[in-house]
Amino acid sequence: MAKKANKNRIQVILECTEQRESGVPGISRYITTKNKKNTTQRLERKKYNPFLKKVTLHREIK
Repeated sequence: MAKKANKNRIQVILECTEQRESGVPGISRYITTKNKKNTTQRLERKKYNPFLKKVTLHREIK
């Protein structure tokens, strides 16, 4: 038998916070999953931004 899908785990999009203020064209976004029951706050992760060529803070967007 196959497992049932977990309805608490949802896909979220992480977007770079530093790129808008820098004026560089393009948007750095990552897709990940989170458990909305355990993690009610918005996610913040440090990820690589290829447009700025450095690691920046990415926050969850709606």
